[in-house]
Amino acid sequence: MAVLAPNCCVFGSRGLDGRCASAAAKAGAVVLALGSRTWKKRSRVGVKLGASRQEMSSRPMSVPMEAITVVEELDQILEQAHELSQVIIVDWMATWCRKCIYLKPKLEKLAAEYDPRVRFYLVDVNKVSQELVKRGNITKMPTIQLWKDKEWKDEVVGGHKAWQIIDEVREMIQKHI
Repeated sequence: MAVLAPNCCVFGSRGLDGRCASAAAKAGAVVLALGSRTWKKRSRVGVKLGASRQEMSSRPMSVPMEAITVVEELDQILEQAHELSQVIIVDWMATWCRKCIYLKPKLEKLAAEYDPRVRFYLVDVNKVSQELVKRGNITKMPTIQLWKDKEWKDEVVGGHKAWQIIDEVREMIQKHI
């Protein structure tokens, strides 16, 4: 059962007629589609029911992950994060890995939820030295690691559905923030 805010308009599979849609938009309501896939996807990314258009547009929907290419860069990022008391998420991926490619935009949306407390980075294991891959102790992809206080703390090894991985990463972040 869904609980809706007063300025939230909902429509099902038949859609929303033009009058209701324009009235909802003028009132600043958030219009949600309750098709099973749409509802799940939007509830996972944390759409705020009752948010005005201005609130929704002022918040970035995703934050691009920066690439780490050498060990020294990883060390520098960990040092800066330690000074700022930030948590670092590193997505170890490969361009040939379909799950890795599918997961990347979902992690970028998750990054928008936690920005600036948590910084998200990615490492393409085919484009970096084996020294960096060994530093992360990577054996399977995708692997999403959490680093805090210059140390590896936790990881999620992908291989299952992307939404499950995102839920596990979210739990991992909550545990260490």
